[in-house]
Amino acid sequence: MISEKNRARRGSSGGSSGGSADPALPIGAVARRSGCSIETIRFYEKSGVLPRALRTEGGRRVYDRSDVARITFIRRARELGFSLDAVRDLLALADGRRDACEQVQSLAQHHLEEIIGKINDLTRMQTVLGALITRCAQGDDTACPLIAALSDDRGYRTAA
Repeated sequence: MISEKNRARRGSSGGSSGGSADPALPIGAVARRSGCSIETIRFYEKSGVLPRALRTEGGRRVYDRSDVARITFIRRARELGFSLDAVRDLLALADGRRDACEQVQSLAQHHLEEIIGKINDLTRMQTVLGALITRCAQGDDTACPLIAALSDDRGYRTAA
């Protein structure tokens, strides 16, 4: 049974979805359904992207289907590389207006541009590191070229 104090904290129905017919799911079941670990669910609560769970009279966390959907949303957004702040923004848009698609698209476009920048950075790192490994394999230098390049305050020298 869910305590009255906890029921009042999230709304009179006792759950975040508003339906008292929703089953009270323990955190383990929610973890399995959402694909998140129990620790991750607790972290989402602490970080504020998930409302605090209702508690049974015995103090155990319980959730409903809308909580599972929200946790799944958060997990999938995080898998796409959205920061917790961006997830908060997406959730606010999802919880708010029906015409939020344009704003969601703008957030996603900005995130995509960040990903493209990171890919470009990783490609540059791959090129530099590959060249340094090749120089190491040639064995022409008395000192390790990779260590020398990392120590050189003038920047990386990738040309042989």
